[in-house]
Amino acid sequence: MSGSLFRSEEMSLCQIFLQSEAAYACISQLGELGLVQFKDLNPDVNAFQRKFVSEILRCDEMERRLRYIEKELKKEELKIPDTDENPTAPAPKEMIDLEATFEKIESELREVNTNAEALKRNFLELSELKEVLKKTQVFFQEHGQHNIIGDAQHALGQGEDTQTGNIQLGFVAGVIPRERMPAFERMLWFACRGNVFLRYEEIPQVLEDPVTGDGIHKSVFIIFFQGDQLKSRVRKICEGFKATLYPCPENPQERNEMLNGVSTRLEDLKTVLNQTKDHRNRVLVGVQKEITAWIIKVKKIKAIYHTLNMCNFDLSHNSLIAECWCPVMALEDVQRGLKHGTELSGSTVPCILHRMDTKETPPTYFITNKFTVVFQDIVDAYGIATYQEVNPALYTIISFPFLFAVMFGDVGHGTIMFLFGLCLVLMEKKLISMKVKDEIALTFINGRYIILMMGAFSMYTGLIYNDIFSKSLNLFGSSWYPYYKNTTFEVQKSFVLDPGTMYDTEKGPYPLGLDPIWQPATNKITFTNSFKMKLSVILGISQMTLGVLLSLVNHVYFKRTLEALVEFVPSLLFLLCLFGYLVGLVFYKWFLFNQKCTQCAPSLLIHFINMFLMKYQPVTEIPGTNTTTFECIKYDKDLEKLPCSSQTVFFDNQQMIQTILLVTGVLMAPIMLCVKPFVLRSKHNAKERDLEKRKQGLGAVSERALISQEEMPDNSSMSVDKPTKSDIELKSSVNHKDVDVEVEGHAVHDKPEDEVEFEFGEVFIHQAIHTIEFCLGCISHTASYLRLWALSLAHAQLSEVLWTMLLRLSLKMDIPYGGSVIIFFVFGAFACITIAVLLVMEGLSAFLHTLRLHWVEFNSKFYSGQGYGFIPFSFKSLMEPTLDD
Repeated sequence: MSGSLFRSEEMSLCQIFLQSEAAYACISQLGELGLVQFKDLNPDVNAFQRKFVSEILRCDEMERRLRYIEKELKKEELKIPDTDENPTAPAPKEMIDLEATFEKIESELREVNTNAEALKRNFLELSELKEVLKKTQVFFQEHGQHNIIGDAQHALGQGEDTQTGNIQLGFVAGVIPRERMPAFERMLWFACRGNVFLRYEEIPQVLEDPVTGDGIHKSVFIIFFQGDQLKSRVRKICEGFKATLYPCPENPQERNEMLNGVSTRLEDLKTVLNQTKDHRNRVLVGVQKEITAWIIKVKKIKAIYHTLNMCNFDLSHNSLIAECWCPVMALEDVQRGLKHGTELSGSTVPCILHRMDTKETPPTYFITNKFTVVFQDIVDAYGIATYQEVNPALYTIISFPFLFAVMFGDVGHGTIMFLFGLCLVLMEKKLISMKVKDEIALTFINGRYIILMMGAFSMYTGLIYNDIFSKSLNLFGSSWYPYYKNTTFEVQKSFVLDPGTMYDTEKGPYPLGLDPIWQPATNKITFTNSFKMKLSVILGISQMTLGVLLSLVNHVYFKRTLEALVEFVPSLLFLLCLFGYLVGLVFYKWFLFNQKCTQCAPSLLIHFINMFLMKYQPVTEIPGTNTTTFECIKYDKDLEKLPCSSQTVFFDNQQMIQTILLVTGVLMAPIMLCVKPFVLRSKHNAKERDLEKRKQGLGAVSERALISQEEMPDNSSMSVDKPTKSDIELKSSVNHKDVDVEVEGHAVHDKPEDEVEFEFGEVFIHQAIHTIEFCLGCISHTASYLRLWALSLAHAQLSEVLWTMLLRLSLKMDIPYGGSVIIFFVFGAFACITIAVLLVMEGLSAFLHTLRLHWVEFNSKFYSGQGYGFIPFSFKSLMEPTLDD
């Protein structure tokens, strides 16, 4: 399928009659084609009151189950395969099988997870109990049980003469999270007033949380106390800090027996846990191969039922009625898809596709490819084109990278950008298959072709500027040659070289770009400023003129004759008479004045200002000659300067020509302002008068018929004048519900219940805003294009400063042996700063300025951008990844 970027595709509003048994299959085929945008015929119906709401809820439930299965796969670090498989939408009867399959898998996984969680919790408790028994056993063995009780007695304030056997101390043991241990110890001390004896030790191994699976660190503690009151208080504190208490026998032999039993149970639990994990993995591995296809199928089913809910249901014919926008060029494909869907469903009644006549504005649709889509996205970000108006994207493909390159002109930097874009283009299949979700990385990948073109154009403009990393290339040999002798330099140490005496006339100008001799010149910035400033003005006015010319294409296509005469023609004359003349002066000065007359050439800025001020100086003749002051512009082979003066005129009859241009340009403003509103009012008044005459004629016909009926006797056989055929037609036309008054493309509907009147004040204000915006815009937009010069100068100066401050200083260092190491690190810093500042930051700045020049300065001349996009019902768009996935 081929299309044009110049103008959007022709669209047609179609009505489709779908039989109920074939509707699902037909919509499925249209979703595979992706060429139809359905209209919602039930906008006032609640989503829960539509016909297929139950099917959509079933799809939601299936999606929930698939998300749960996908979450379990990610938890086990099982990668979901990315395949190019595109399964067709399953039949409605297959939904039951899918639901049963998903329910079975979900139930099995939930049961396995519940059992595994219970087993892990039991395993955690036994592991903690094992650690408590081991730590307390080691604790009592290292210090001795009697010694421990003696320490506890001393800590609790018992006397030394008290018999150990008579002291009855109790103790509790358990585990607590390691981070809570300091607070737990302080709380025990303050709450029990120092009447407890605490010992604790960290568990070396990391335990696993049975719910989240995260690792947790815990400590084993043992607390000695005396009395039931302290025992109760200690237990409440342990409960408050979520410490787990475990039974710990006082007898060492009993502790050993319990430890052996716990170890045996842990080994059994490990075996059961491994078996449970293996079973879970088998279930997930079986699901892993099918989940991608299942997700696609469920999405397609849900999309089909959403689309069916947008249709009307005809009970009398047992059919669904849908309305959709479709490109005219794709109608045959849509009809074939409907036929194929009918055959798949087994229906014997064919579906009907009927084109409708409508006054609705169709959606805008451009057929793009992977190269043009990025430029179309740039235009759509400003505003989607009005239906079938000229599309700026076609011109943006060339003008965008070119204007960017004018600001970014450097062979070295352009080469790096070009190679980066080339790598993205060559690796596009691999990068797209990775489904990158990072927004910045995705921006670079999607803009790979525009990066490639901006780099290529920057290499070209860099050759024109003769700039490569702030240095020049002497490819063809400089055309500058000094004619001075050595004695001249011995006598005069410092002087300004005259370009008129330094130019090699036999060799001619430098073949491509600027002469490399400008690189070491002290007046390099002065020269390049003048050159780039004039170049930016030329490019800006040329692009604005192209925009004005494209507005004529819109006027001709939409048959807006009045706008073409009173808007396009004055706009073009205003722009060319004032600013087009300035461009002509730039070229005239370039061709007329050579290097010998640069000092006596009139200033363009002063000249343009004097044009508006109507200030002129007469052309005087040079005394002793028969020539005017402009003889200095002629080239003298003897390299002798001819006399010149500071006249502010360029050519003969300049005052008359400039006066005509100025008056013509100024007169265009009132023409743009006044003509269109008054012409529209005149046409509207003429329509009103015509309508009034037709109403009066109908009234006269009715009155004549009434009089004749009153004068005629009841039994008279006299004939009565009957209304003529023209009178009947007049009456029918006047009594018509809607009388459309067409005023130059503006429809005014004369309806009794909702009459729309022509508002002259509103039209005049709108035209005044348009006129002021265009006239002031020509001035401000011309100045806005000077950003081409400003950013180009800034980029060149930043590059030169970076070279001077890093590489040039390091190359001047005379350091034996260590100089190479210094150069290595300095070049690394130079490369990093070049990429970060001159490529990324400067490139982004130039990109944004270029974006503004296209959105405001260029598009405003012809592009309204008040349309809405064509969003077809397509399964392909459902499968595209988003940043939220």
